[in-house]
Amino acid sequence: MIQRTPTRIEAHPAEDRRTWQQLLSNSITSPADLLERLELAPETWLEGAKTGHRLFAVRVPEPFLARMRKGDPYDPLLRQVLPLTDETESADGFVQDPLAESGAIQTTGLIRKYRSRALLMVTGQCAINCRYCFRRHFPYEDQRLSPSDRQKVIETLGDSPEINEVIFSGGDPLVASDRLLADWAEAITGLPHIRRLRLHTRLPVVIPQRVCDALIDWISQTSVRVVMVLHINHPAEIDANVREALARLSEVGVTLLNQSVILRGINDSADTLESLSESLFDAGVLPYYLHAFDPVRGAHHFDVEDQRAQGLIQQLLTRLPGFLVPRLVREIPGEESKTPLNINL
Repeated sequence: MIQRTPTRIEAHPAEDRRTWQQLLSNSITSPADLLERLELAPETWLEGAKTGHRLFAVRVPEPFLARMRKGDPYDPLLRQVLPLTDETESADGFVQDPLAESGAIQTTGLIRKYRSRALLMVTGQCAINCRYCFRRHFPYEDQRLSPSDRQKVIETLGDSPEINEVIFSGGDPLVASDRLLADWAEAITGLPHIRRLRLHTRLPVVIPQRVCDALIDWISQTSVRVVMVLHINHPAEIDANVREALARLSEVGVTLLNQSVILRGINDSADTLESLSESLFDAGVLPYYLHAFDPVRGAHHFDVEDQRAQGLIQQLLTRLPGFLVPRLVREIPGEESKTPLNINL
């Protein structure tokens, strides 16, 4: 049998000239189209992809697709977005709301789990639908912010002087327009006790063109320190366009951190995690957290046992300087902070 060597998809030159909004709207949203673009046999993968798609829709932007290998069903980027029949199987302990966020909603769109920080659900939309997402079942429609809800958020934050950091989240906050984000930033950072604005986003990775002039402008004008926490799980996610986008953010003083999730078959090896940390640092990003898997229903096939994850961190400590080793943590509902998963040194 002739073996075909998988090759990376080459991005079309015109792609870089499209706006991030155009790239977002042209995302792959069909399992059949995804398989066709990656030259994968529909007779093998389409039935399962359709089944998973009905539970949680496919969404893959073109720039992220361009980094996948054609003909390789186990490409680590593809496995993060390819629906599988596994998603229909139930598993003990895997639930719709694994972090019990429904009980942490302080007012519409505002989640408060920790004393000094509050999380704002700017939008329920994402640029990419990752199959392991712990919010894949989140009722975003119930947290949609009306003008009166927005005012209530500001009032709630104003009445909570112990909060010194607000996190823009979602969905992905950078799916929202820069005008809306700038308005939120101005209102929130106008509160005297707010010291930091944090953005949790995957967009500069999956659509690097999102780091546009308008984004840079409002971030540059924000009166408090801006921290951007990216979500990158594999070094293949970082290409030249991503590095260029991150450099623009660094130039205007944004602190860049990364949080990953330990995922079976994607990054559950010391070699991959080592390469990820080195690639992040080369791109001006510090590894922050490596999250133990959140037990969300429909994604049990990504789960990695804590003992194995702890062993991987032990290996990283022998390979990397301490500042490049992410903290292995688990979020436990009701706890006052993330819980470090200690290792035996």
